[in-house]
Parts: sequence; C-alpha cells; structure tokens
Amino acid sequence: MRFLVYQNGRLADQFVLSAAYMFGMDMVPLRYVESMTFKNGVIDCRRKGDDAAGLALMWPVPGCGTFLLPTTRLPEREEPYILNVELARARLMQVTLKREDWALFEETDKFADLAHEAQNLFINSLQYIVTDPVRASQLADEALQKGLQFSEKLSGRYSEQFLSFRLKNKGISRHSLGCAVDPTLIKDENYRKSMLDMFSFFTVPVNWGKIEVDKGKYDYSSIDACMDHLAGKRLALSCGPLLSFEPGLVPAWLLESRAEFEKVREEAYEFIHKLVTRYGKYVHYWRVISGMNARNCFGFSYEQMIEMTRTACLAAKAADSKSRRIVEIVAPWGEYYATDKLTMPPLVYADVVIQSGISFDAFGLQLEFGRDRVGMHLRDMMQIASRLDCFMPVNKPLHITAAAAPDRCSAGQEDYCRAGQWKEPWSAVLQAEWIEHLYKTLLGRPLVSTITYSQLADSGSCGWIGSGLVDDKLSPKKAYLTMGKFQKTILKMLGETK
Repeated sequence: MRFLVYQNGRLADQFVLSAAYMFGMDMVPLRYVESMTFKNGVIDCRRKGDDAAGLALMWPVPGCGTFLLPTTRLPEREEPYILNVELARARLMQVTLKREDWALFEETDKFADLAHEAQNLFINSLQYIVTDPVRASQLADEALQKGLQFSEKLSGRYSEQFLSFRLKNKGISRHSLGCAVDPTLIKDENYRKSMLDMFSFFTVPVNWGKIEVDKGKYDYSSIDACMDHLAGKRLALSCGPLLSFEPGLVPAWLLESRAEFEKVREEAYEFIHKLVTRYGKYVHYWRVISGMNARNCFGFSYEQMIEMTRTACLAAKAADSKSRRIVEIVAPWGEYYATDKLTMPPLVYADVVIQSGISFDAFGLQLEFGRDRVGMHLRDMMQIASRLDCFMPVNKPLHITAAAAPDRCSAGQEDYCRAGQWKEPWSAVLQAEWIEHLYKTLLGRPLVSTITYSQLADSGSCGWIGSGLVDDKLSPKKAYLTMGKFQKTILKMLGETK
C-alpha cells in the first residue's frame, strides 16, 4: 500500500514518519508490517495479509496544529492513494459518526458552515484525484483544516452541554480534581501550599524497585513523608501504581533473577499485601496495577498478564477491603501493539479483565500529550472524546490517572514536529488553553470520576520539564489559574468553599 504525500501543492521532498503505524478493524494496530519507508514523495507500506488497513501518522494542519491522524481503512491496490485526501476522508467520516452518536445537529447550526465547507471541498478534491492530484491534495488540505476546526467545536459543544448537566445535578465531587505528589518536594512548605490551595485529592507514587532494593528489606521513607503531611486532613488519597512491569519500577534483583512466573507473582502479592496493610487506613484508591496491557519486561504470556492483574487485585483486597481498586491502562490507542508481541490492545485488555471475573472497582487511563513517546503523541479533542466513548460499554467508572501537556517545545522528545502541537508551538498560554479544553472533555463524560494532573511543579524529581502547573520556583503558571477556575466552579456547585 502506497501513499503520495503532497505538501504545499507539490510532492514532499522530505517527510518524517513520526509515530506512524498501520491499523486494521476497530483501529487495532497491525503487527505484521514488514517496512514503512518514505522516498521521492511516496510512503511505501509493506505488510503481510491483504485485508483493508489504514495508516496513522503525525500530520501538520495549518492553523490547527500537528496531530497523530488516521486515514480510513483502505483496500490494497496497485496505484498509490493520495494521503492528503485519505486523511480528510477519515476526519469527515468521524465527524458524521460522532454527530449521530452525540445527537448534535440543530445545536451545531452556529458553526455548521464549517462542516458544509469541509464537505464541499472534499467532494471537489475527489474530482481531481486522477486528472490533477496536486489540485486534489490542495482541496483535501483545506477540507481537513475545516473538518478539524469543526470537530473541535463539535466536541467542545458536546462536552460543555454534559458538563453543565453534571454540575446542575451535582454529579462531580469535591475530590474530582487532583495531582500527583512529588516526594522530593513534599517537605517544602511552598510546594505543599500550592498543592493544598488547589487540590483535595492526591496520588502518592509507589516504586517497588526503590522500596524493596534488597529482597525482604523495605524502605517506605518516601511514602511515609507524603503520608505525614497529607494524612488526617480532609483529603482523598490515591496510592500507586503498586505494580508496573517496566524496568526501573521492578526490583533489580527480581528482574535479574529471571524467576518463573509463579515466583514473580508470589513476590508481587507479598509486596502489595505489606504496603496496603501499612497504609490502608489512609488511602481511598489503590492503583493496583498499571500498564499490564503495554509494559511487560518479564515477557508474560496473555494468560499470565491477566493472572498478574488478578493477583494484584486480590492482594490489595485481602489487605484492605474498603478502598477502591483501579486497574490502570496506558497508551489508550494501543500504538505499542504494532511492535511489541507480548502486549494486548487496550480495549481487548479491558474486556478480558472484566470477562475473567477479576474483582476491581474502576479503570484508570493515562492521557499525557506532547512527547515523542508511545502513547503521548498529540491527539485532537475529537479523538480523545471518541476514545473515552469506547470505554462506556465497559460499564466501569473511569479515573484519569495521568494528564499533562507541555508549556514549551525543545529538541529531542519535546520536538513538536515529532510529538505534536496545538495551533502553534507550545507556550504557557497554549498549555492553559489545552488543559481547559481537555478537562471540559473529560468532565463532560459521566463515567469519568477523577482527573489527576501528572505533576504540580517543574522542579524536584520531575521527569518532564515544562509540564507542571507551577514553574521551578513554584510560581503559578496560567495552567494553575485555569485549574483554579474548575475547582471554584465545582465547589460553588456543591455550595462549598476551598
């Protein structure tokens, strides 16, 4: 399958296939892609099988930003497709489907002209595909731009309507918005003041690899420090992830031992049981296991992934039967599945966990954007809203356990050409605007119970400089003030004050 890539009305000389992958039914990434190359204006995708497939990749849209966008699923054929046309086709199809799902037709009259313009431009582009592909690409680019603008307004209107409904019916609690705690800063009075002035829900991080450096010897000092400053106040506390199978979060001695699955499971159960027993009286939510769908440094089989999830939930329940247990999913679009055989697509993992009868209370979902890492390439609001909608049939509450966006672009992982940007290169102003749009989208979904911002400050043990709500001197950014508006709205709805 080949795609012609046009930029500014001519075949592209250079194009970086950032975050590119192919997908099949239900947007599940394809594993058997032999190669994906760009040369002389053409993306050449070679794979096993001849089923219809689509291509997703980072794509710049003037005035809108750079997003990870998909085509529709297309049949194999000899002649190349025009990528610009197929990206526009996919967006307009998604707009049509979501308008039906959300029953938003009359409500969109104020900006319906954008939809009509996008449709007309796309229809016109189809007429030139054979005779003038350059003209077809230009019209398709305009159609995609109008389509993205319309879809953002459409998802924004839907989110605002349902957020208003939730607020009117007091469907959001005072503990709905929170942030992750940085143990290296918790003793700083100014840091604590910034936290407590804004939030009443906090997540205390757990790193098994650092807690049990030597087998059977536990160092709880970092968690103890957090509990000393947070426990006993009118706060809701979350703790975790208790298990996450990626290097750095698993004890080195266990990883190096190459232990059999049963031994790893036994050690995991013991660790969770000890930690939950120690802190059970303080914690309301346990993030019992994170990323089992995507992070698998022990090479567990599918059955072992599910069994480890069951073990984590059982260990937490045995030590604390009252607190809620969250099974956390990372990279919710599942891009990792294209290259890692020992993983499961997010929705497949969620379904299997439920069908297996595992006892847990909610799913967690990570939504961090703006880095050139799997699962963190920027998506537009309609894609985010659509992915959230996919979890509605699961019939479990949803906790957004990590949310973040940067306030700057830089070389490396924060290169916006590879990681994505919204409207223009990231800034403190755009970070605040993006967070406002994201939180409206999330809070507008009744299944979303809590949202945890990934980090408060740009200092301390922060691994992503620029994504905090306050800077390295603990001065509030615009994003911090934006968060304050949400908190005031929620507390006003509840008749409370902070």
